[in-house]
Amino acid sequence: MNSLIRRTTTPLGAIIIACLLLISIVGLIIAGRVGATNGTEQQGRLITVHDRGTEKVILSDAATIGDALREADIQLDENDAVEPAATEKLVAKEYNVNIYRARPVIIIDGAFKQKIITPYQTGEQIAKSAGLTLYPEDTTVLARTDDIVSEGSGLKLTVDRATAFTLTLYGKTTEARSQGTTVGDMLKQKGVTLGAEDRVVPDAATPLTAGASVRVWREGKQTITVDEAVAFATEKIQDGDQPIGYRAVQTQGVNGARSVTYEVTIQDGQEVGRQEIASITSLEPVKQVEIIGVKTPVVPYTGSGTKTEWLIAAGIPQADWGYVDYIITRESRWNPNAINPTSGACGLAQALPCSKVPGNPLNPVDSLKWANGYAQTCVSYRMYCGWEGAYKFWLSNNWW
Repeated sequence: MNSLIRRTTTPLGAIIIACLLLISIVGLIIAGRVGATNGTEQQGRLITVHDRGTEKVILSDAATIGDALREADIQLDENDAVEPAATEKLVAKEYNVNIYRARPVIIIDGAFKQKIITPYQTGEQIAKSAGLTLYPEDTTVLARTDDIVSEGSGLKLTVDRATAFTLTLYGKTTEARSQGTTVGDMLKQKGVTLGAEDRVVPDAATPLTAGASVRVWREGKQTITVDEAVAFATEKIQDGDQPIGYRAVQTQGVNGARSVTYEVTIQDGQEVGRQEIASITSLEPVKQVEIIGVKTPVVPYTGSGTKTEWLIAAGIPQADWGYVDYIITRESRWNPNAINPTSGACGLAQALPCSKVPGNPLNPVDSLKWANGYAQTCVSYRMYCGWEGAYKFWLSNNWW
């Protein structure tokens, strides 16, 4: 049998070398990928910038959005707006930044016309940047100007002001605004549906003009609920250390609030009767506390007299004169103008404070009249119950 023998033309060594080379290439690729997942990935924050219809992607290590834009040579005018703000610190990995370029806008607000440079896009934002106050009923229209050359701007904002008027709705009066051209249009916009017993003045067909007064009421008996203030009470505390005429607020009073429901009778649009049928206090008032000075001015005694005359004038029984003399001698030595330099006690009986004495505390008769009442004190912590008891207390304590 004949054998067919074929010889290869590729050396075995070349095949082996090619296999080794292929294995090396695959190993390098795998190593590169592993390295990328082990902290060797590219550093920086990815920022996509949207500016005038274009999109630009930058990679930055800057501290703030503004710094990143400057590094990318993206210039900002002082009137441009950036969202997020240029001062925002970069902490996330990715950001989308919108740049709103400032441009001139003409604002027409009735007879008032001005041109401003603003980056804002909506009528409300543009009006606010121009310092205009818009009410919810006002409308704005942002459109292109007819002649950019003469106007000096490609955009104009027209403000259509709502009509301001006074509305009394079922007894409650408010300042209101509406885009309606008639009273009926206004009521429809406000969601007011008139019932069979409801009346409106002026009538629904009347044009709505600035400053007009519109009243809506319901004939007959009806209930209304109103919020009312609850006045705070005032507590006055007398302070004998302060002169007469002194007043200080220790705690400021605050009015409370209550919701009151009334049954009201209306005839020809006029209220002819009202009766409270329910009340709920929603906020309790806070009482005001005032300090009132009652200290009587101390006028030195310049009169004359003896202690006997003063005791008689004060109405003190003669049987008690010995006790009185003992105490008063040690308190003031019968000097009507005696004032303790430390405590401020004054007069014959050394009243503390002096304002305890009705009249002039340095008048000997006034002082003794007060002392006679004081000596009658009969309480647990000071059982005088008369001049004899006061005398015994003084002997034990050297004061009274």
